[in-house]
Amino acid sequence: MDAKFLEILVCPLCKGPLVYDKAAQELICKPDRLAFPITDGIPMMLESEARELPPEEEVK
Repeated sequence: MDAKFLEILVCPLCKGPLVYDKAAQELICKPDRLAFPITDGIPMMLESEARELPPEEEVK
């Protein structure tokens, strides 16, 4: 994923920065503990598409 593109993307809920998890192909919001999937190179930035990160899962 392009670094410039990552700089402008923010969490749709809290407007905070996102962390790119290349292995899982997800954009992670640490404060909201949500992981937004990247499908065919396109980030799915809808809350309904995101998965909640369980408490035991480490947020990178």
